[in-house]
Amino acid sequence: MKAPTNTPIETTRPDLIPTSGAPAPPEEEESSSHAACPSRANAIVKHRREPDEELQAAAMGCSFSGLNALYDTVGGGGGDIWVNDYRFRVVRRLGDAGPAGSSVFLVKEVVAAATASDGTGGAVPGAAGLAKKKGIDPSHISADGTYALKKVLIQNEQHLEQVRQEIRVSSQFSHPNLLPLLENAIIAVKGVQDGSQNHEAYLLFPVHLDGTLQDINKNMLEKKEYFPTISILQIFRQLCAGLKHMHSFDPPYSHNGVKPDNVLITQRKDQPHLAILMDFESARPARIAIRSQADAMQLQEWASEHCSAHYRAPELWECPTHADIDERTDIWSLGCCLYAMMYGKSPFDYELDEAAGESLQSVTKSAQIKWPTEAGPSYPDSLRQFVTWMLQPHPAVRPHIDDIIIHVDKLIAKYSI
Repeated sequence: MKAPTNTPIETTRPDLIPTSGAPAPPEEEESSSHAACPSRANAIVKHRREPDEELQAAAMGCSFSGLNALYDTVGGGGGDIWVNDYRFRVVRRLGDAGPAGSSVFLVKEVVAAATASDGTGGAVPGAAGLAKKKGIDPSHISADGTYALKKVLIQNEQHLEQVRQEIRVSSQFSHPNLLPLLENAIIAVKGVQDGSQNHEAYLLFPVHLDGTLQDINKNMLEKKEYFPTISILQIFRQLCAGLKHMHSFDPPYSHNGVKPDNVLITQRKDQPHLAILMDFESARPARIAIRSQADAMQLQEWASEHCSAHYRAPELWECPTHADIDERTDIWSLGCCLYAMMYGKSPFDYELDEAAGESLQSVTKSAQIKWPTEAGPSYPDSLRQFVTWMLQPHPAVRPHIDDIIIHVDKLIAKYSI
């Protein structure tokens, strides 16, 4: 699969003033029995349109509403925001996302009603709209027309390039188990205090309000509840499907952020949970040739900034000076994620709790997995062996995603009976 080229949509608005070879799989054994984030909503809609600005926009060769991203004041002090040709009403703030200055809002699309074709002048709701125009997969469309809008306050040129790269990478993927980027815009804005020019980015995604796998894990643990084996396998299988899509590109992409916080869960009636992998800020081509100490140090420094420590593969902690890094860094993270679905935290969180005085790097490098012994869920040995198979400290003998999918399908067939 060849990766398509995609360019972030940008505009300049200096007059806008914002206010804010794998080993064999484990043998199966019989055993006992066995769930998108920023400042107040008004912070992105404070700019009031003045008559002079209407004239200026017209002079720029476009209508005010057609600009890539802008603020529009509506009656009563509330406000809408446009992202390219689409208008959204801010419903509420959902929370923070990623680095400081990134926020996520729940927004609802404002769709203009079209005139009925029968000449009666009646309105036809939903005749236009982002979902219809873009042919979005129905599984990514909420029943009430809401979306998640991520607002990023860009700090400097390096940060700007990182956001552009996130947009380019996110736009390449199209899979039911990967959160799609539906629309994006980057705008140049003038600083309120000193008049300096900064940038803001707006990234529009489907909304899944049931929360992340981490949220659900936390709630279940507080109640001393645990996922049954089959539910774990069904969620895990969907994560594998999303990663296979990324790993199948030419060149393959690694996600570099597989963890429960980056898995959105939607609970569906009489169906397995829907699992969607999100956050492609750290995704990049997976295969990296390390040929010097400088190469190794550069990779380690990058990983320390972009990869969660408790889900980071050993080769990203201590990279050899001659190595070929590949997409199997994600397989390590998958193994940690499977363990976390079973017990509520990464295996290396648990091992740190048990190993006084040891560093996270040392317990990761040793890959000695410890299993909770206190009263709790009883999972089959085959599931534990599956985790261990993925947590091979030497990447050359770690399985690929295709190997993982074959094995998880066998386990699903076994435990669905």
